[in-house]
Amino acid sequence: MDRDQNAIQGVKEYQRLVKQLTPKPNAALLAARAFLVGGTICFLGQFVFDWFRFRQPTEGEAIAATLASMILIGVVLTALGVYDELGQLGGMGAAVPITGFANSMASAAIDFRREGFVLGMGAKMFIIAGPVIVFGILAGTFTGLVAWLVGGGR
Repeated sequence: MDRDQNAIQGVKEYQRLVKQLTPKPNAALLAARAFLVGGTICFLGQFVFDWFRFRQPTEGEAIAATLASMILIGVVLTALGVYDELGQLGGMGAAVPITGFANSMASAAIDFRREGFVLGMGAKMFIIAGPVIVFGILAGTFTGLVAWLVGGGR
């Protein structure tokens, strides 16, 4: 019993030391970095959209081309190891845009490519992205249903 008490005391002392010695995050700095990284990604996205808008006959086509381009940029930066650095620097500023979604799928595919195309890359790349897709579809369905009900079925 005395040995268990000593172990518990040791764990509590360790947790106290970890809490005392762990540096406190600077929330303002983290928010500023997320804003700058996310803003830069969005600025790039707007530039790509404007470029396509001048070349595509419709806005819908320009949007589709922009999304595909931003996903491609996210995958290429992930393959080169650059997007991990952006994620470390910008946190959620790098994770929230569609390039972050592409990064989550591409990094999982890269990590599990040795396990094969189907059970490795194909299955594992949806571990992180799968819930995002599912809840995105559910949120869109729910929002559409509410809009349909509020709009009187139109």
